[in-house]
Amino acid sequence: MMRRIAVLDAPTNLGLRPPTPSSVPGCGKAPGALRDHGLLARLRARDAGCLTPPRYDPGDWRPGDGVCHAPEISGYSVALADRIGAIIDRGEFPLVLGGDCSVLLGSALAMHRLGEAVGGRIGLVFVDGHSDFRHPGNASYVGAAAGEDLALVTGRGQPDLAAIEGRRPYFRDIDVVVLGIRAQDEYRLDLQAAGITTRPVPALRAEGAARTAQWAHEQLVDCAGYWVHIDVDVLDPAVMPAVDAPDPGGIAFAELEILLAGLVDTPHCLGVELTVFDPDYDQDGAYAAEIVNTVVAGLAPVVAPGAVPPRLLPATPPAPAPRAGNGRPERDRLSAPVAVPAPAVAVEPIGPVPTADGRGPDDVDGRPPGEPVGDDRLGPGRLRRPPVEDDEPAVDRPGIDVT
Repeated sequence: MMRRIAVLDAPTNLGLRPPTPSSVPGCGKAPGALRDHGLLARLRARDAGCLTPPRYDPGDWRPGDGVCHAPEISGYSVALADRIGAIIDRGEFPLVLGGDCSVLLGSALAMHRLGEAVGGRIGLVFVDGHSDFRHPGNASYVGAAAGEDLALVTGRGQPDLAAIEGRRPYFRDIDVVVLGIRAQDEYRLDLQAAGITTRPVPALRAEGAARTAQWAHEQLVDCAGYWVHIDVDVLDPAVMPAVDAPDPGGIAFAELEILLAGLVDTPHCLGVELTVFDPDYDQDGAYAAEIVNTVVAGLAPVVAPGAVPPRLLPATPPAPAPRAGNGRPERDRLSAPVAVPAPAVAVEPIGPVPTADGRGPDDVDGRPPGEPVGDDRLGPGRLRRPPVEDDEPAVDRPGIDVT
């Protein structure tokens, strides 16, 4: 069987500064522009609808007031998390079309709920041209959630955004892999100090996109699954200038396609979000067409014959390994255990990416991969209970951006 993709529009622009004092960011138009180029039909995807954001209105926000639009972003994130969780409950693969990078808060909240439900940890692969790691600890003031999203989802910042539903952090530092930032990113040393694994563009290109995807898998081997965030400003402005903050030194479309294909070619990848494309800078639609071509090709492994729905099992952390000189474990990269319910079944680590012939770690003993069945769910925004294999006994599982 194949995994079915469900496309959900999240056309929020609440996390960006206005291009001019009297205008609003155009990235809210991105989902429509991409749909106009046949994205859903080419993916044979289910239309999961559109989550309409609140009105963009900075009002009298001033530097020092915290994140602009914070109450609106918080409420939108909860609604977005509900929608993403419902898609995963159906055994589908969510493709979220943003919008600005503040959509990551909704995705992160959904992943934290899911991790709690299965008793494991969910990781994040953050593919972005910028670290988006500005927070009160390293900046004089904050303002635009789209430039602070990685900091917020790792627990840094005001509680109404960084601790929605009392969940903080949504992703632990050791469960985040950052790919595609520029070599001289403003917050690269802060990422290093936090223990967040990074591979800037020069290293990504030196190793190659396919091997970088494999490397990202390996960094998250202790997670029960992971989410993929893609900001199209990871691309070089020579090929993709239609973003709010183009920055030279990015990757090419072909590299993004290979990277995306490698990241999603496993049932442990739970979904993908695409952000920051601004059709206002794409008058003839050429960039939208190129993005659609790249996404369709990159997501081909998801809908390939033999692809299986998400497989999440609760994690049983191994004993911590000796730490390297940078303070991170050399092998398992664990820190203090997260406060989640005790696991009901054994962990299934992410393991290696399936080989070119489509065989993965589940094929070695001749048993077919499992898949969600029926309506036996763990509640809103939770993954369905993993199926019982034939040779296993049944058990009851109880503002404004200032840059």
